[in-house]
Amino acid sequence: MAAPERQYRIAITPHGKGLRVHVAGQSGIDTTLAYWREIAGAARERKAVSLLLVDELVGRPLGEDDWLRVVTGLQGEGLERLRIAHVKPLGLQQVEFCEIFARDAGIEARVFENEALADIWLKYGER
Repeated sequence: MAAPERQYRIAITPHGKGLRVHVAGQSGIDTTLAYWREIAGAARERKAVSLLLVDELVGRPLGEDDWLRVVTGLQGEGLERLRIAHVKPLGLQQVEFCEIFARDAGIEARVFENEALADIWLKYGER
């Protein structure tokens, strides 16, 4: 049986003391869990301390329940060691729920529509 086709493309590159990740493709809960697991693995491997995520997924945005499932499904993956700037240049949709649930789980995260502002926050923002 063939593996299911992945619904997204991901590029992970070094960025300062962390990573810059660009993800594009079709939005969905399975896609989101999969790309976050890839990010967590790369962050552990490279001992990253920050993450600049540029998220250009299209389609039905995840809702509040979906974001709660994502955050709880990723507990123990090491994301709490990262300072995360999640950039949604195509519009925030409902990603603010991700920020709220992440903070409740001890993950330092913020959501942006602009990559330059996100990068400034990563480097100089209040901790």
